[in-house]
Amino acid sequence: MTDNHTTNERYDRGLEALNRINGNNGNQVLDSLADVAPDLGRWIIEQAGDVYPRPELDMRQRELVTLASLTTQGDTHDQLVVHINGALNVGLSRAEVTEAFLHCVPYVGFPKVLNAVSVLREVLATRGAGAPSAS
Repeated sequence: MTDNHTTNERYDRGLEALNRINGNNGNQVLDSLADVAPDLGRWIIEQAGDVYPRPELDMRQRELVTLASLTTQGDTHDQLVVHINGALNVGLSRAEVTEAFLHCVPYVGFPKVLNAVSVLREVLATRGAGAPSAS
């Protein structure tokens, strides 16, 4: 059982990490779940406080892994929006994000990658960055 001090540290670390990824919008996680499942929002932030500060991977690497994982799962549109934006926010280029998706094709197939690239197109349009170039 964890005490409140430990939980608060996890939460603070998680919120800091999510703010780095989401451009100081980490509280959106809480806000999006406040009316239905506020504990779930807190758990997400605390989990981020356990995972993201680990020193073995930097934020760019973590976002690449996250993008690949979400792509393999499929049906993760909303999470891909968050993490494509996050990947761009922590310094990945549009070409690197595109290449991460292309790298997934032999492992997960064209349909899931096409869906991920479609989300990338949406995010880039929202950011005013245009569609990814064909390779």
